[in-house]
Amino acid sequence: MPELPEVQTTVNGLNRAIVGLRITDAWSDYNSIHHKGSDNIKDPRYFAQFRRTIIGSKIVSAERRAKNVLINLNHSKTILIHMKMTGHLLYGEYTGPTCGTGRTCVWQPIAPEPLKDPFNRHIHLVITFTNSKRLVLSDARKFAKVTLLPTKGAGQSDHLNHIGPEPLDKTFTPEIFAARLHSRPNGKIKQVLMDQKVVAGIGNIYSDEALWRAGIHPLEIVRNIPDDKMRAIFKAVKETLSKGIDLGGDSMSDYRNIGGEPGKFQLHHRAYRKTGTRCTKKDCGGTIRRIVVGARSAHFCDKHQKLRG
Repeated sequence: MPELPEVQTTVNGLNRAIVGLRITDAWSDYNSIHHKGSDNIKDPRYFAQFRRTIIGSKIVSAERRAKNVLINLNHSKTILIHMKMTGHLLYGEYTGPTCGTGRTCVWQPIAPEPLKDPFNRHIHLVITFTNSKRLVLSDARKFAKVTLLPTKGAGQSDHLNHIGPEPLDKTFTPEIFAARLHSRPNGKIKQVLMDQKVVAGIGNIYSDEALWRAGIHPLEIVRNIPDDKMRAIFKAVKETLSKGIDLGGDSMSDYRNIGGEPGKFQLHHRAYRKTGTRCTKKDCGGTIRRIVVGARSAHFCDKHQKLRG
């Protein structure tokens, strides 16, 4: 699932590419009986309303809240897109759709060339602009969520009001970080870091990498972590997320930026999916191990991330 750095990379690309453009059309082939009557474009009736509302609108800005992309329109509406497990947004020139049997429809990318990457072919939402280019959502597993919110008060909507503070916000201090984590004192640190109600935007990859930097075992219980180690985790979270953004996100799996290109953070992993390799921390000599924590994998060094007690 795209985490904070991947979503921020997407938002940065959108702000460069689509701000000021006007929407001329929208297309989707989502149609799920499980979303009938919901405020989600997977309900065709909702999509029809969604389409009518956004056509003619101009893009004002794009921003991120946790793992959500928010595209603000000029008539005080905001398109919310949560890319979920395998979704990512792409922008460029497309032709289509060509629809075959079984209601399968294909959009063919023309430019830029990276859009032709096979990871980018699962297109289920297309928004067309006055310049004839398109913003598309590639979503291999069809888990993504797209809805429309009033811009004013969007953060208080049911889609966003449960989310914790942003870890890269200038107002997010070590004291706030510690207080948020201590709201779950008996939780395992790996799981607590990934809880979106505690802190926004951190998932499996960046929790592993931040804990490796801080030297904390993923099973460490929050209440047992001393203040100096809590500050080390805070620093590691900020550094790891910032590095992820600088490197254009992580493309170990499906993620691609809006131009269809992979990020590079996966080339700098120190723990995530490095099972059995020698730890790269200076003078460590440990080995990266894998365990399961709350049904999710966790990767850590067996030497400098020892479990306390």
